Amino acid sequence: MIWEILRMAVNSLTVNKMRSFLSMLGIIIGVGAVIAIVSVGSGAQMQVTSQISQLGSNLITISPGIRRGSSGRISMTSTDLFTMELADQLQQNCPSLARIMPNLQTSGLLIAGTNNYQTTVVGVTPVYQQIYDFYPARGQFITEEHEAGATNVLVLGSGLATELFPETDPVGQKVKLFVRNRHLLFVVVGVMEEKGSGAWGNIENQAFIPASVLMKKINNRKYVSGYTAQAASAADAKAAVGEVQYFLTRYLGDPSQFRVTSQEQLLETISQVTGTLSLMLGGIAGISLLVGGIGIMNIMLVSVTERTREIGIRKALGAKRRHILTQFIIESLAMSGFGGLIGIGFGWLGAAGVAKIGGWPLVVTHTSVLLAFSFALLVGLFFGIYPARKASKLDPVIALSYE
Repeated sequence: MIWEILRMAVNSLTVNKMRSFLSMLGIIIGVGAVIAIVSVGSGAQMQVTSQISQLGSNLITISPGIRRGSSGRISMTSTDLFTMELADQLQQNCPSLARIMPNLQTSGLLIAGTNNYQTTVVGVTPVYQQIYDFYPARGQFITEEHEAGATNVLVLGSGLATELFPETDPVGQKVKLFVRNRHLLFVVVGVMEEKGSGAWGNIENQAFIPASVLMKKINNRKYVSGYTAQAASAADAKAAVGEVQYFLTRYLGDPSQFRVTSQEQLLETISQVTGTLSLMLGGIAGISLLVGGIGIMNIMLVSVTERTREIGIRKALGAKRRHILTQFIIESLAMSGFGGLIGIGFGWLGAAGVAKIGGWPLVVTHTSVLLAFSFALLVGLFFGIYPARKASKLDPVIALSYE
């Protein structure tokens, strides 16, 4: 009986193909939009998470806080706080920290023969390569001897090495750094591996020098802009943040003078933001499903009117009320179901197109597909009940005499 009713439902939909398609259009758009939006949100989140993870693991950022202005004082950033000596004390007093290094950088012009390139110069210590999981492909990195002696040595990013030395091996070559109206001569001791651009720019076009050289010979000051630390493990990251906050509060006396954020906190915040946006946009797209449901109810009411005599004949031949009710509900579910299946295809194509343009991975989850399709069926059921009840209540005598 059910298969016969289903066959009749499909036949009734194929009689007026264009009308049935236009009725399903709202469901198709709604399902496709929900799947595409959720996929785009998941793909973008995965892209950002991957870029942050490429910078290193278990990272903790320690930066100056903002001093609040009051009683005539102007709000200002607490910049003159962090020194290399304070970094050593943090390392000694925070057992959950594996490594810590200062944040130092400036911009300058590197000159090698007839080639020159404006770039970012980063002051680093030897632990930089372990913290950021970034190692030289040729030569060596900054050593403890270079740092202690403030030696004028330089490590080039792979892209910067190609720009300055397109045909020769950069290791052992001399380059000039023009910064703050001064010329400093450096020896290239290494070239970093290729890592590509990420959330914080293209590090392949950066140059790396000892932090002591940047502090003493270029900036001529003992303060650094902050620290980047690495917890011993992912499980120790939360404990490391607490230890750093406790030590700096006792050392500085005012917790508002510094900020401590972990990589896990950043990833969690990004996940919450993208999840909220995807949910909000998915909800907006879901409104079109309701509009599609109204269209289905409208066409089903028209169908009941057009098939009044058919309903009367079936009732006269012994069809019960539940048979008529089931037939029209199945027709409504068939319309929303077919629309949902087409919408899944359009949603996948839309998500694939946006992912290709945005450059992030295509992520179409089974949960989003099942949720969108189930909601489409629910909409078809809800908006199909009223026309089905109206058809089932028709009096056979009145229906047979209907013109």
